[in-house]
Amino acid sequence: MLIAAAVCPHPPLLIPGALGAAAGSPPAALRAVADACAVAVHALVAAGPDLIAVVGGGPGDREYPAGAAGSLHDFGVPVTVGEGEPVLPLSLTVGRWLLDQAMQAPGAGGHGQVPDILFQAVDQRAPAADCLKLGVLIAERAPRVALLAMGDASARRARDIEGAADPEAQEYDDEVAEALAAADARWLGRLNPALDDELMVAGRAAWQVLAGAASGRRLHGRLLCLAIPYGVTYLVASWEELRAD
Repeated sequence: MLIAAAVCPHPPLLIPGALGAAAGSPPAALRAVADACAVAVHALVAAGPDLIAVVGGGPGDREYPAGAAGSLHDFGVPVTVGEGEPVLPLSLTVGRWLLDQAMQAPGAGGHGQVPDILFQAVDQRAPAADCLKLGVLIAERAPRVALLAMGDASARRARDIEGAADPEAQEYDDEVAEALAAADARWLGRLNPALDDELMVAGRAAWQVLAGAASGRRLHGRLLCLAIPYGVTYLVASWEELRAD
């Protein structure tokens, strides 16, 4: 059963080694994204789940074990996350780094248990129904499941950074932001995969896995950040169980 979730983007520049390799200093908006991700993933760990599933888009559906490593070498950055042969796609590489930081933070083990961890790549082009079904299966894997959904919103604005914002991309991003703020799984489940390429959206499949995992659950949502550095929209959100008064 899903008891908590976090939604984070996956730009390589979230990882400090990548920041050091980039020319110049990161914009304040990117620093705000990094800070919000830390808050969201820390809350995920603090919820005391039995299982943490990190879900992100990739070339196909594939489950990786807790020890799987990832690398940014394909992006020209000499950074590796974890040990062993790098096999994780970008979304899960950044997700693993965020989760590692949260697990190592003071007080992360306050519930006296170490959760199981899995990394799940979902086909970036998967139909909505397949994503929702995968989310349901993940939520059934343990009594208390937390899910970290990794995905960027529209990158279409990057085509014309100096011009006006793309109205269609802006509307899409704003509506996804509202759904995340409201923990509205039904709305996320209705996202149209046909817009992924048109609006250059990388997170739709992972968001719909989250929607499937949250099906039938009443959760409280918070939008922690909406930023558009480099013309790409990054959304950070946190979902948690509604507590009875």
